[in-house]
Amino acid sequence: MPASALALVILAGLIHACWNILAKRTGGDARFVLLTSLALALVWAPLGLWLGWQQMPSWSTQAWLMVAVSGALHVVYFLVLLRGYRLADLTVVYPLARGSGPLLTSIVAIAFLGEQVSPSSALGVACVVSGVFLIAGGPGLFRAAHDPQKRARVKTGIFYGLVTGVFIAAYTLVDGWSVKHLGVSPVLVDYVGNLFRIAILAPFVLRDMPAFAHAWRSQWKVALLVGAISPIAYVMVLYAMQIAPLSHVAPAREISMLFAAIIGGQLLAEGDRALRIAGAALIAVGVMALGLG
Repeated sequence: MPASALALVILAGLIHACWNILAKRTGGDARFVLLTSLALALVWAPLGLWLGWQQMPSWSTQAWLMVAVSGALHVVYFLVLLRGYRLADLTVVYPLARGSGPLLTSIVAIAFLGEQVSPSSALGVACVVSGVFLIAGGPGLFRAAHDPQKRARVKTGIFYGLVTGVFIAAYTLVDGWSVKHLGVSPVLVDYVGNLFRIAILAPFVLRDMPAFAHAWRSQWKVALLVGAISPIAYVMVLYAMQIAPLSHVAPAREISMLFAAIIGGQLLAEGDRALRIAGAALIAVGVMALGLG
């Protein structure tokens, strides 16, 4: 993987971990997703409209279709992720989502898109997956302690983490195809896809205006911050996909786990710190191996 792509992925990981911690602490739902999408559309309008004016008239039907599908996949991804955050620990949901998604992406990219994997890259993927397993609780995921309530919470976290990972893999493959093979700008993949998210969510969320108004009053500051910074992380990843294999970029995104283990573990005090530090170290090794692959 080129050093420039690796640098983009590492910085994106820091930003991604930070906004997920913010979302977890907010405890939002579909209303928070809509608020975030509206904030994104407003903050990034100058750049999105400028690029759109230049490039969108030349988009093919396939490009429009892929961006629309991406928007729909992102809606489901956000809703499942936030529900997991409300019902379980971030340090279970987030690692499993981030780990299973890129792993599935790499498998599909290698099996169906013709990408090659070197021994170093294979080692990197293995280290990333092992690190995610430790961060999520290691053997405790199977023992789940003797407390029925804690066991149920961990199982819930596993379920929502893995389901979220499936949608991460799906939108990563769709967006990766758009930027690598259809020539769509990474900025427009995210910005126009976000407009589709608004169109999908608004009719459902705005049916209950009092609830939306309450969400606005209590969550608008966090929604504005997430809407402003989250596109930076994803657009960086999409640019990295243009200059490096998708099967390398997707697992390397798990560097965000290192930041989540340090920052989220401290702020949320969810326990198992030793296991999660070990997992973060494995992920760091995996990212370096991917960088050499």
